[in-house]
Amino acid sequence: MAHKTFNLHFGSGIVAEEAQSSDEYKTSTIQLLSFTEGPATGNLAIRFCYYSHRGTFQRSPLILDESSIPDLRKEIRACPKLHALLSRLVD
Repeated sequence: MAHKTFNLHFGSGIVAEEAQSSDEYKTSTIQLLSFTEGPATGNLAIRFCYYSHRGTFQRSPLILDESSIPDLRKEIRACPKLHALLSRLVD
């Protein structure tokens, strides 16, 4: 399966890992971005975003309802690099 890609003004690359949880409004998504081109080459970043139920990427901020947390936590634990980086955020 091909990786999802991204292109930002400071670099582009692949979505190395992705955790998702769906509710009636959206698919909440936390992505581990791996930069492969541009000034940010070699760096990792975390993107908090969401998709419509039609699969369209949404450019608004991610708002998580507390009922989404258990499913999203389970998904994050299945993404070892993303989990490790997010753990550094809260430790």
